[in-house]
Amino acid sequence: MRFNRIILLIVIIFFSCDDSSEYDVIIVGGGAGGTSAAVESSRNGVKTLLIEETNWLGGMLTSAGVSAVDGNYKLPSGFWGEFKDSLVSHYGSSDALKTGWVSNVLFEPRVGNEILKAIASKEKNLKILYSSKVKSVVQTKRDYYNFNVKSSKGNFSSKVLIDATELGDILPMLDEDYDIGMDNKIMYGEDIAPDEKNDIIQDLTYVMILKNFGKSMKIEKPINYDPSEFYCSTASINCPESDKALWSPDQMMNYGKLPNDKIMINWPIYGNDYYSNLLEMNEDQRKVVFKKAKEKSMRYLYYIQNELGFDNYSISDEEYDTKDNFPLIPYYREARRISGITTFSLNYIKKPYDQVNPLYRTGVLVGDYPVDHHHDAHPNKKRLPQLSFYPIPSYTLPIGSIISKKNPNFLVAEKSISVSNLVNGTTRLQPVVLQIGQIAGLIASEAVNKNINTQQIDIRTIQTKFLNRGGYIQPFLDVEKNHTFFKAYQRIGSTGILKGTGLNVGWSNQTWFYPENDIELNLLRSGLTDYYDLDEFPLIDLKINSVFKWISLILNQQIKNHDQVWADLGLSNFDKNRLVNRGEFAIIVDYFLNPFENFKVNFKGELVQNEQ
Repeated sequence: MRFNRIILLIVIIFFSCDDSSEYDVIIVGGGAGGTSAAVESSRNGVKTLLIEETNWLGGMLTSAGVSAVDGNYKLPSGFWGEFKDSLVSHYGSSDALKTGWVSNVLFEPRVGNEILKAIASKEKNLKILYSSKVKSVVQTKRDYYNFNVKSSKGNFSSKVLIDATELGDILPMLDEDYDIGMDNKIMYGEDIAPDEKNDIIQDLTYVMILKNFGKSMKIEKPINYDPSEFYCSTASINCPESDKALWSPDQMMNYGKLPNDKIMINWPIYGNDYYSNLLEMNEDQRKVVFKKAKEKSMRYLYYIQNELGFDNYSISDEEYDTKDNFPLIPYYREARRISGITTFSLNYIKKPYDQVNPLYRTGVLVGDYPVDHHHDAHPNKKRLPQLSFYPIPSYTLPIGSIISKKNPNFLVAEKSISVSNLVNGTTRLQPVVLQIGQIAGLIASEAVNKNINTQQIDIRTIQTKFLNRGGYIQPFLDVEKNHTFFKAYQRIGSTGILKGTGLNVGWSNQTWFYPENDIELNLLRSGLTDYYDLDEFPLIDLKINSVFKWISLILNQQIKNHDQVWADLGLSNFDKNRLVNRGEFAIIVDYFLNPFENFKVNFKGELVQNEQ
């Protein structure tokens, strides 16, 4: 009897340890990207562990206080759209989020954290370890690569590992290849890059969330306070000639105005940005940087209260449960950048269809914010490239930027993806990072479920699953995801048979599909050439009847009752002798020929399978 009890105890301990220590996917970092990665991974039925240093979720969205979302206002792709919808539900309307002029989506950080935790809590396959720091990661090779993660709350193992830390802190633990700082012009052929490579990264900020207390809340004068440090943060007679457009004090305060009379102070114009390249620093060295960054923010708060006259505003005591009421972490704009299967550089954004490698075919998420770099706090800023709001069209990020080239089953989220330093200025923004995390979680779960490594995943499968989750794989502004033919246009756009048109209009970065426009036959033929032999299957003209005959030739099967087929597809105004437009051609080709699925692509965007 005693022997049986011992055996039972051993069995219980064994299964208990297995349940608590072995996972399919481990994500380190519960920021914007880490949270969306964890949710997506668990939704796909794989056992997922999220390890987060703080007791919050959301990173820069919440823990860092940057609760003013930049970009993708009209591209509510994937998890970003889900999060935005949750904010609208909480505050009552989309207009309720338009409280400040810097963004169309502003919210209280605490609310964002609560929303993300509520979403995560619904996932039965997800376990979250809060207030847990990863001490080491070791990759071991069995049948395929596994990861052993040692944290302050125990040791864990997984088949796939995702680095979603704010600074890419897992990369050196795995001896990954990565870059830091600015690339030179030659590296990626980017003409606005500096002539020589350097290790300069973007400024960080210790954000302040201020609250209107309705009475004077002046703080003590900080040590080393000098008002001249901030004279040019707003329009002022004390400001000497400035290299920046200056706003009034009221405009500065309304910049990051949040609901419930709170203010986000993340002011880039001679405000509270702070420079330090802390990427390779140890924990103690980083703490020194954080202290100095906070001190600068406090000096700016004193300036706001005493020089600008907003003494009724001070740091909110409702947002963060920290001793000083500051956010849990600073706002990092830049991290180590992994060497991925592919690297996304500026030319792929500016002219996606003119590159040697058609990476747009491998796109898995979208962004539309300008290339925006913060370097005004750097002591030698005048010698650095001026990169604020460099105009670009909107873009799609290639999947290979998320997957390690060196270590199978290792992925990155957040700002450590494989992009050039310049491109980091746009991919670092919150809506893009939320999508990056979601795609990382999707790739990880797909690899686990198919028992393959992440370098073996089928790109078209990932793209299809993301589309089915309300994601965009092409940044077409004129075709919303609730459109009847959204997926068809997205798929055909990803083949390049019909290409989008990229535009920059002021601060707005756009790409249009123009489904109602006529088709230029020669351009169409060039787009079709990679897919179909136009000598064997000539496309004579673009009349509806002719297009059906061309498709019939390729299929080697006659399509009958063209008018009925046309109606069944949801199309209107059938006239066999009129020309098809771009949208109609995309729908017909997508339905009958399905080139998106029948022609697989590799990570370079090259066609690797032709089932025709």
